[in-house]
Amino acid sequence: MTFEEILPHLKKGEKIIRQGWSGFELYVTLVEEQTYDGAPVTPYFLIKTADEGFSSFAPTVCDILANDWAIVK
Repeated sequence: MTFEEILPHLKKGEKIIRQGWSGFELYVTLVEEQTYDGAPVTPYFLIKTADEGFSSFAPTVCDILANDWAIVK
């Protein structure tokens, strides 16, 4: 799938991954409706990795142009 095709799935709460990644990356998820110090936080992506927990994720141009995105079951 392309990023344009996978994005609606991500917005519905599904987890996604690129098949071309090495396997260290487990999935990307969207975090919404969070607050900090009583103020709303802008939605953001997190990536789950095999050993470090979660990190922020910003898709690169290569990620956006890739066609190997898949839904994580």
